[in-house]
Amino acid sequence: MSENRRLPVALIQRACSTDAADNLAANVEAARAAAAQGARLIVLEELHNGPYFCQVEDPALHDRAEPIPGPSTQALGDVARDTGAVIVASLFERRAPGLSHNTAVVLDADGSIAGCYRKMHIPDDPGYYEKFYFTPGDLGFAPIDTAVGRLGVLVCWDQWYPEAARLMALAGAELLIYPTAIGWDPDDSAEEQQRQREAWLTVQRGHAVANGLPLLACNRQGFEASSAGDGSGAQFWGSSFVCGPQGEWLARAPENEDCTLHADIDLARGEQVRRIWPFLRDRRIDAYEDLLLRYRDAHPATRPAPP
Repeated sequence: MSENRRLPVALIQRACSTDAADNLAANVEAARAAAAQGARLIVLEELHNGPYFCQVEDPALHDRAEPIPGPSTQALGDVARDTGAVIVASLFERRAPGLSHNTAVVLDADGSIAGCYRKMHIPDDPGYYEKFYFTPGDLGFAPIDTAVGRLGVLVCWDQWYPEAARLMALAGAELLIYPTAIGWDPDDSAEEQQRQREAWLTVQRGHAVANGLPLLACNRQGFEASSAGDGSGAQFWGSSFVCGPQGEWLARAPENEDCTLHADIDLARGEQVRRIWPFLRDRRIDAYEDLLLRYRDAHPATRPAPP
């Protein structure tokens, strides 16, 4: 296959303030600038219009949620329509009173909402109390068709699960996209911090390789103090990146700077790679039924009876 399907992309990596309007305005400005430099696909970080509030459990923070469609999708839809770029934006979606999701919404090149993905894997760990705020997604792992191609959009904690990436690939995604908010505890040792960041980079590049797809990961950066007021917080490590279908680096952002990361992706190259590394062809789907188990117990007799 000699066809080159060039797609210029941009990832907007920023530190966030506590003011939602200011954050949205900054992202609108950055998205317009990225489009002016040629980007046709623009990705914002997870929960891009405010701080990562899930460091604590506070009912009042549910006030940060907004409907879809809503003010953020309107503002970003205007940018998409004016520039002809497709925009991927992660929002705290207010679906109903007491029912919210961590949702990535895709604005198509005409400004319309092409589709949404609701985060499926929801963490509940120190500093990442997302289960208090977000209901697990109910839209499945379905790629979203846009003017620039079929996007396999996932969100942050999803990035650790090969099943999520594989299901997007099996549904025809042409690239994998991860808006992200991940960092380390500043009290961790430098060695532990480095191990965590390298694991994050490695697992996502592995998804690219295993599925023969380019991958975009857009992370926030900067220190954000916990609203608990106890001096704790998270140091988000930036490091947004774009890699190709063999995990090769196409573009990498620094750890601790605001930046717009540009890269060119050849969407046709994925098929070339899959022809020489035919992982989808050689899958033993007849032998994978145990993947539906929570865990393969040592004694088959302890397994639950089939329905």
